[in-house]
Amino acid sequence: IILITGDLGFGVLNEFIKKYPNNFINAGVAEQNMTGIAAGLALEGKKVFTYSIANFPTMRCFEQIRNDVCYHNLDVNIISIGGGFSYGSLGMSHHATEDIAVMRTLPNLDVLSPSGLWEVEQATKFLTRSNGPGFLRLDKSFGQDFNNDNEKFKIGKGRILSEGEDCSIILTGGILEEAELAKNILEENNISTQIISMHTIKPLDKNLIVSAIKSSKLVVTLEEHTVYGGLGSAVCEVIVDNQL
Repeated sequence: IILITGDLGFGVLNEFIKKYPNNFINAGVAEQNMTGIAAGLALEGKKVFTYSIANFPTMRCFEQIRNDVCYHNLDVNIISIGGGFSYGSLGMSHHATEDIAVMRTLPNLDVLSPSGLWEVEQATKFLTRSNGPGFLRLDKSFGQDFNNDNEKFKIGKGRILSEGEDCSIILTGGILEEAELAKNILEENNISTQIISMHTIKPLDKNLIVSAIKSSKLVVTLEEHTVYGGLGSAVCEVIVDNQL
């Protein structure tokens, strides 16, 4: 396993660098080069993780991801930190509000957007065991994605975190914490609310979406992302495909 960063995360990565100095590369503020290096290492049989603030390892080097990584179906995993408005004070250059839309268009690429710490852990384990390209979108916020002891994380299978009959909130990412607040307010007003964590955007759990639409009076999608191309658009595609 090789970890490549675009000149950030030293406080976070210090322990890894100290323990595995031969498994770490700082490519500098050159994300296109970072992705090219990752592709080359993957072609030589390495499992590679690239890491940077959300927009930089995705949109800044989109062509390299498309042509070098996804076209060749290489074992490169793109880890972005700060999805949505996590870096709000740094302005629009650091706001990741189009990344899901962009990344889900690419062939061979799994798109994961976990909502809490357990899902992050499980998604990371999945990427270390899988072959081919992956995209893991991390937030600075997170919700309480409770799991039972026997639960197994499955890519492409959403999770019902709480049951409800009136309303379904289908969400992705750390905005789960806002959904949990909304659920409490709604239930104070006698509105029973189901919360679904769609931790995988691609492949998408279409069956769970269809089930929620058929069983709920109202379905709401919630994400820290533009309304175009993200989870909401993916759900709309399911609605059209199934003539709901």
